[in-house]
Amino acid sequence: MPAEGERQMANEQWGPLAGLVGTWESGFDGLDISFHNDSGKIAETPFRETTTFIPFGPVENGDRSLYGLDYRTGAWRQGEENPFHSEVGYWMWDGANKQVMRCFAFPLAVTLIAGATVEPDATSFRLEAVLGSNTYGILSSRYLDEVARTTRFEVTVTLGGDTYSYDETIVVEHRKSQTIIMHTDRNTLTRVN
Repeated sequence: MPAEGERQMANEQWGPLAGLVGTWESGFDGLDISFHNDSGKIAETPFRETTTFIPFGPVENGDRSLYGLDYRTGAWRQGEENPFHSEVGYWMWDGANKQVMRCFAFPLAVTLIAGATVEPDATSFRLEAVLGSNTYGILSSRYLDEVARTTRFEVTVTLGGDTYSYDETIVVEHRKSQTIIMHTDRNTLTRVN
């Protein structure tokens, strides 16, 4: 178990991200609410999830020192061997500017940088990205931009010791259903190491 001084130093370097370090898992408590192509309707899918956050840093950028978490997430439906969702990326902390950033990609060829101003000792915070923004924005493949354009992303993160919860929404302009779809995922994970 780290000494109090080591914990305090990690909290200063990684700010609100310090509490995410480790491997997290859930049972089938996650809930994905999204458009299902096979049925042509919005449906709910329970899922289990594993996420690993590995700290690194500092990353020197001019007069800034950034500290980050390299992360990987996978989510599985009940009875399926392969994940139906995965993502890789970085969570970054810019302590001088109090910015939390989440830079990540989905295998469907969508990449986002979401961010917000967050206090260093925050245990709950909200990040967002918007299509067309020069700072916290969204990029998609040509196909997805034409068929199912992602226009907004929001996530609220809550840390509680050995639990990590999130509630996120991706807004999609879906051409097939000619609707705007609020694709929502939420889960509470427990630290396993």
